[in-house]
Amino acid sequence: MNHPTNRSIKSSAKLLGIDIGTSGCKVLLVNEEGRILKQASAEYPLSVPQPMWTEQDPNDWWNAVLKCLAEINEPNVDAIGVTGQMHGSVFLDASNQVIRPALLWNDQRTLEECVQIEAIITAERMKQITCNPMLTGFQLPKLIWLRNHEPDNYSKVKSLLLPKDFIRLRLTGDHATEVSDASGTGILDVTNRNWSSEIIEGLGIDPAILPRIVESDEITGETKGVAGLADGIPVVGGGGDQAAAAVGTGAVRPGIISVSLGTSGVVFTSIPSPEYDPNGGAHTFCHANRGWHAMGVMLSCGGSLRWYRDMFSPGTDYDSLSLSASTAPVGCEGLTFLPYLTGERCPHNDSLARASFSGITLSHNKSHFDRSVFEGLTLGLLDGFLLLKKLGATAEEVRITSGGAKSAFWIQMIADAFESTCQTLEVDEGPAFGSAILAGVGIGVWDDVVSATKHTIRVKKETVPGPARYSRTYERFSNLYSATRDWNHRV
Repeated sequence: MNHPTNRSIKSSAKLLGIDIGTSGCKVLLVNEEGRILKQASAEYPLSVPQPMWTEQDPNDWWNAVLKCLAEINEPNVDAIGVTGQMHGSVFLDASNQVIRPALLWNDQRTLEECVQIEAIITAERMKQITCNPMLTGFQLPKLIWLRNHEPDNYSKVKSLLLPKDFIRLRLTGDHATEVSDASGTGILDVTNRNWSSEIIEGLGIDPAILPRIVESDEITGETKGVAGLADGIPVVGGGGDQAAAAVGTGAVRPGIISVSLGTSGVVFTSIPSPEYDPNGGAHTFCHANRGWHAMGVMLSCGGSLRWYRDMFSPGTDYDSLSLSASTAPVGCEGLTFLPYLTGERCPHNDSLARASFSGITLSHNKSHFDRSVFEGLTLGLLDGFLLLKKLGATAEEVRITSGGAKSAFWIQMIADAFESTCQTLEVDEGPAFGSAILAGVGIGVWDDVVSATKHTIRVKKETVPGPARYSRTYERFSNLYSATRDWNHRV
């Protein structure tokens, strides 16, 4: 471990986790028992200059961090971990100034660039190197887009950073990233945990613009007297938001699967080797535990539920929606909802997939529709769960996190459909919590990430599978996608 030699490791540590989310920044102050001492958050705007484009000003992220740190007001913390939205492209000039707004993870302008990349590095070779297909959201096609469409800006680029690493730069002056976030750039050799010279040379990229790579629990630098923080506070690598969130749930060893019920839905597990899905329906990335992880990403999970509520039950809270759904039978008497409102990534990797209600009859009422939405989301997550099991994952424990974890009705449905006991946790604070834990590992509060989670992650409640069975409903769900795929692609 890269533990510091010039700072004593305290038995009562104060660890700071900083999360640069898509809608806002969150900062937590955590102790060595995983108890939250203080927290703060701040929002910032999202720009959509054209349909399917999403951008943010990285300086807005930094200003939000400054606001949160001022609110927490702890200048002498022991270590800092950083995390945030993955895949975004921060373009900096020779003076480390932002050249143009950052292109975000959900920006879809780069379809032609993905085709251009795969004309040079074939799709199959790309998967062999990066363990993933080339996706429009990744960082590499964004860089090629800048070269193709904004050559003047491209000529100024002296540094290419991910969102959280821009904050690291402002804190420490260092250009660095770590393996979990770098795995989502499309440039990392995921097996060997370093930048791919084959991809860099094949696409004519200047390797000098790429930051150095460390492991997630390694110290990358120290604070330089900024943001109201003392000089010399160690800043660790941290992690991409999904890897950091997994640290915060304890999904850092095989047997634990985390299911995040946020705007998107993520089924996540640690794996011992870089096995990947040849069809590209799941991601295989380096994990923050010095191993690897696989995850299935459902693009519209809580986002589908919110859309349905706002569209058909405006003013209704989610508890009322769940209560109504609970009165309909399992399988909704044939009514099926496909939750592909924004296309789908796992398991289909199909940007043209579309949502639908199917099987409607005169016997169906609103409670059937309510339940069908919950069932469609659950079965979409089951797709990811089964795909990870094909990659060798085991499910000794399934841990449910994020906003949907507040719904006992939904958790019970997941337990029934997955045929697995589901757990919720005492602390469910997402990536910021995991990055604070990584900070503690970096300065030696714990020996490694696995032991750190054993000291800080506590189960609050377990939900065991009930008598409900979803095998026939899942078969119908799967067949509906197959039956509508070609039609959606034609129209």
